[in-house]
Amino acid sequence: MLTVNYVGERDVAIRKGLQTPPGPGEVQIAVAYTGLCGTDLHILQGHMDGRVRRPLVLGHEMSGTVAEVGPEVDGWSVGDPVTVMPLTWDMTCPACQAGNFHVCQNLELIGIDSPGALQERLNVPDRTLLALPPELRLDHAALTEPTAVAVHDVSRGQVQAGERVVVIGGGPIGVLIASVVRDVGAEVTVIEIDPQRRTTIGNLGFRTLDPRNTDQAEAIQDWTHGAGADVVFEVSGAGAAVLASTELVKVRGGIVVVAIHPVPREVDLHAVFRRELTIIGARVYQRSDFEAAVDLLRRGAIPADALITKVVPLTETSAAFTELAAGRAMKILVRSSFEG
Repeated sequence: MLTVNYVGERDVAIRKGLQTPPGPGEVQIAVAYTGLCGTDLHILQGHMDGRVRRPLVLGHEMSGTVAEVGPEVDGWSVGDPVTVMPLTWDMTCPACQAGNFHVCQNLELIGIDSPGALQERLNVPDRTLLALPPELRLDHAALTEPTAVAVHDVSRGQVQAGERVVVIGGGPIGVLIASVVRDVGAEVTVIEIDPQRRTTIGNLGFRTLDPRNTDQAEAIQDWTHGAGADVVFEVSGAGAAVLASTELVKVRGGIVVVAIHPVPREVDLHAVFRRELTIIGARVYQRSDFEAAVDLLRRGAIPADALITKVVPLTETSAAFTELAAGRAMKILVRSSFEG
């Protein structure tokens, strides 16, 4: 079978891999679609070489169907449509003992610490599977993982109906956060510098701001009648956005740090002190977030078609990464030859 491997900085290779049967407690998935994301780009750019083992089969956003059920597995049948929550935890560390499995102190992710979905068949522990409703298209279902990220982020921010929320960064996760916030019943402004992305976001019904041409602090003050945003989500990963967050949020408001910042950033701690702000970290998701994400996609609350820029075969994955890195796409899906 074909596999897409990270083999070195900015280099992926299509290779033939050995298809092995699922072991005890495992299910084999015929992968239908895999989404490419910012974490995959971080890996390709060499930022995670201290963690990943090369060659690495990439991909942790996926959908597919059950192809084979291993020994000691109950509740799954060949042909079941599924997605995967790509986390494995040790159950023994203090975080796990406190019930915080998703931030296990030895957390591993499928597609980062073990082979991922950019291959035709994938064996995973049966506990990572989530069933998909039959009416949910498998290409849309490949957005479950990033949608679950957004659900978790919004939950961490404790967003309430009627609030006014700012999302800094209008990439796929930013749009997904905005969509989840809207489903909660809050209003959203998305700050994004790229004009093409702003057009896409505006067409989805969200208010947008270009920080290069607009005094964003003044605009948010006007929008919130002088109060500031209830919650600000920092999704861009830019140092300037971290500083802007404390400027845009209201007194006793919350800032949710969503982006993966590769280096330490300057923070206006005087503003945090003076206005009693809360800065919140948000990492991955819990199973309940995945379940909520499936429901959002099923209901059409997530603009899946608008987010999926294109679908390519496994053999064109390298070119797809180049396009994604250039900022010319929202979400690119890779289609496996075993599409369900």
